[in-house]
Amino acid sequence: MSDIEKTLKVAAMGDLHVREDNWTSYRELFGEISREADVLVLTGDLTDLGRPREAELLAQDIKACPIPIVGVLGNHDYECGAEEEVSHILRDAGMKLLDGQSVEIDGVGFVGVKGFAGGFGRRMLGSFGEPAIKQFVNETMKETLRLENAMRQVRSKRSVVILHYAPIVDTIEDEPLEIYPFLGSSRLAETIDRFKVSAIVHGHAHRGRFEGRTPAGQPVYNVAKHIEKPTGKPYAILEI
Repeated sequence: MSDIEKTLKVAAMGDLHVREDNWTSYRELFGEISREADVLVLTGDLTDLGRPREAELLAQDIKACPIPIVGVLGNHDYECGAEEEVSHILRDAGMKLLDGQSVEIDGVGFVGVKGFAGGFGRRMLGSFGEPAIKQFVNETMKETLRLENAMRQVRSKRSVVILHYAPIVDTIEDEPLEIYPFLGSSRLAETIDRFKVSAIVHGHAHRGRFEGRTPAGQPVYNVAKHIEKPTGKPYAILEI
């Protein structure tokens, strides 16, 4: 087997929610992950309130991690309106933070966007009525377009899509029905299913389920730290 075809072990985890008033270092966990995997993927909500100081605390652990870290921001990382500074801090620490881009690591393409809400299937929110509703739906459409553009950049035969919001219902089951529309959107899965991918990972739904599939049968994993995974750890291990 050539180097390009070697299996890549990807550790994936989301929703770290680093807080400056109750900080728990991830350095030891990242060290464990580096012994188990070739790449660490983080699926957003890296900070709890999107504060630069929270990002600085996480950056210390990122700098100490010997394997590549790639990921996206989540909705919590936008809370303080300092997402650009948070992004700069994390990228400066060595994280490959994606926001509508792709990167190749050891023959595997990684594509990332935050995604957005909007609901699923026939119950997806439509662009109709008040300007505020149309603006909400337009945000989802913008994210899916950025996702599609990024996926078109991938030249690798194997690829991983990194989201924060869920692209399917299966991996948010066990969450309250009332909040389903705010946990993700089928539009993300519709876009992904125009391509062949190896895996899709997301977070956001803390009480969801680990595994599901898109309408085209592509594997989706909810890797939020709180989700029970086959590893029995806060992170999943995927062989790509």
